[in-house]
This record gives sequence, C-alpha cells and structure tokens, in this order.
Amino acid sequence: MNNPKYKIQKTELLSDNWYILNKVTIDYQKKDGEWDTQEREVYDRGNGAAILLYDKRKGTVILTRQFRLPSYLNGNKSGLLIEVCAGLLDEDNPEACIIRETEEETGYRIQKVKKVFEAYMSPGAVTEILHYFIGEYDISMKVNEGGGLANEHEEIEVLEIPFDQAYVMIESGEIKDAKTIMLLQYAKIHNLV
Repeated sequence: MNNPKYKIQKTELLSDNWYILNKVTIDYQKKDGEWDTQEREVYDRGNGAAILLYDKRKGTVILTRQFRLPSYLNGNKSGLLIEVCAGLLDEDNPEACIIRETEEETGYRIQKVKKVFEAYMSPGAVTEILHYFIGEYDISMKVNEGGGLANEHEEIEVLEIPFDQAYVMIESGEIKDAKTIMLLQYAKIHNLV
C-alpha cells in the first residue's frame, strides 16, 4: 500500500460490532497532477472462499439456501438466497477454509479442490476478496447432514440440483447471488457438468 499517488490522511473507526467499518480520508493524485481529497466508508469483513460442488456423472451440483438479512432489507420477500457453499477465511488459507466450510454447510467431506479464480465482490465499499473453487463430490463423501454450525446461528438447507436446472434458475431469478452465478457460469464454459 505504498503507492505515492494515494495518501491516507485519517482512518476513523465507525463500528466494530460485527465486522470493521472505517471512515477513511484519502488524498489521491489525479491524472492531471492535481490532488483531490475524498472520504469513504470502508467495510472490512475479511476475505472468503466459495466452492461449486459438482457430480459430473449425475449432472448435479450442491447449493445451499439460507436467510440473508441484507437481501430481505432490499426487497427479497422471503430473505432466502440460493448460493454455493462459502465462508470467511478466519485464520485459514483459502483451500483449508473451503474444505472446512464444505463439510460444515453441506455435510460433504472433500479432499481435493481446484482454485479457479479470485475476485473483489463489492470493491466500492468492501475490502473482501473471494477465492473461488470447484470440487467434485459423490455420495460416498457425505459424512453428515450439513446445515452449518449452531454456534454461528446458521440454518442452511442443502440442495442437490441438476446442473441444467440450476443454470436456468439464473435466468428465472431464483438464483441472484453473484458468487453462485459466477461459478455456475464457470462450470458451463468449462463443461464441468
């Protein structure tokens, strides 16, 4: 973060209730050489990982459905979103995180995952970068019912859906989660399922 065109003047903590919300005052040098000052609120929730589990033989994918308050507050009447399995890295590396989250959320114990890309999800206000993975699953990997962790207040429904149906659910609006759309499109482009 030592770019001479950007000078952070002040960082004020606005909230440390769930994650970190800062108000940052920054001077930055424009293309014409002049300096401008801006104040922005920046939300730091940590980085995360997401995975599309797929069974090429059956032509299915594992997705989850859970309540997401921000979507409810923004007009999603049920508050439920269909998503790929995902979670925050916490202290883990991305691969270890997604293997752990997969078992917690879906009940599948996978050993092998492949990182396919990473992306900032909302870079105008959130620091998070998300690491995207794919992984094959089959019924022999099912070790529990999944559903998330009670101490994290998770109530996650595990869905096994034919890939073609999941892909159509993007167009119908049943799937509106960006990370899920991105991974389903990756699967379509690369003929995974």
